[in-house]
Amino acid sequence: MLSMIKNKLYTLLLVLFICSSCSNTFDTQEKLNEYLQKENNGYNYKKTVANVDYVLQYRPTDLLVQQELGEDRNPAQIEKLRKRYNQYLYFNLSMSKNNQELLNSVSQDKAKFGQMVNDLAFGMEEKIHLYTPSKDTLSMTDFIYPRMYGMSNATSIMIVYPRDKKYMNEEYLNFVVEDLGLETGDIKFKLNTKALLNEPQLRF
Repeated sequence: MLSMIKNKLYTLLLVLFICSSCSNTFDTQEKLNEYLQKENNGYNYKKTVANVDYVLQYRPTDLLVQQELGEDRNPAQIEKLRKRYNQYLYFNLSMSKNNQELLNSVSQDKAKFGQMVNDLAFGMEEKIHLYTPSKDTLSMTDFIYPRMYGMSNATSIMIVYPRDKKYMNEEYLNFVVEDLGLETGDIKFKLNTKALLNEPQLRF
């Protein structure tokens, strides 16, 4: 009798484990994006300081794979792209003041405007930092700042870091954005490394 109960319990736990694993696989990009945007899932972080809104969102490997695949659903190609993109961590950082791009807030001050343009276009590796609780710093691989010339309601930057296994075993990682001249002070997000390790996927 005890053996039967144990077997049933084991089966139930196995089913729950499989279901929990499946819950992070999505049929469409839209459903995956909805999941990513819920802050309690560990992929989307928000802060507002001095009327500046910061939104940091992780972009999982499969979103980048989907973007490059287009209509091609060749399994070998999917695996090849997953291996390529999975070497890195990709983040989108969105910043806005009064629902406008950051440059709009300093457009009347030539010195501040010029400094911010320079920081956004060329100096974000000096302004954004990712480090462990013990202060070990990850070097930024790349960042992309598409200048929108006032046509967007936020300043958006894609930031890329290496997916270093040594750092991914930490309980969390600190993502810090230094003050960009808007009197916000440094903005810090505590990233959930467990969520990054178990990132959601698309069912191709």
